[in-house]
Amino acid sequence: MNMNSAVLNFFFPKLTRAFVLRLLCIVLFCFAFFKFVCKPVWLNGGSMEPNYHSGSFNFCWTPVYWFREPQAGDVVALRYEGDRVMLLKRIVAGEGDTVEFRRGILHVNGKALEEPYVKFNAGKWNLPSRKVAPGNVYVVGDNRGMPIEQHKFGQIRKSRIQGTLLL
Repeated sequence: MNMNSAVLNFFFPKLTRAFVLRLLCIVLFCFAFFKFVCKPVWLNGGSMEPNYHSGSFNFCWTPVYWFREPQAGDVVALRYEGDRVMLLKRIVAGEGDTVEFRRGILHVNGKALEEPYVKFNAGKWNLPSRKVAPGNVYVVGDNRGMPIEQHKFGQIRKSRIQGTLLL
């Protein structure tokens, strides 16, 4: 018996090879699950108020888009800068659609979009019509009471979408 195993046996007398192997498997499973399937996220910023609150904690569920494409109305977590910074936004239009804001009202393909999730709308958002490019979606936050200059929104590649939030 060497010195290391003697010390381990002194402090952890029931520590067996099977236990260590099970513990290692659990740790590896948890690492993979929370790294690739269910990513923990802290929400920071008011662009999705009042539906999602700044400072709250949630999980980004990535399997949602493994078998279907993102659709208008989906709330998505997307990579903004590298892998560490993600934004939470709502998809309002898909590829080929035209999007514009007139006095705070979102128009998709020339028709005003009914948005029951928008609670704060100051009516000051104006943005000329633009067409969503192939392979992209158009995202924007729910809090339209914030000035347009404080929002990060627009076209993003679908490949940047990480998943949706678990509620």
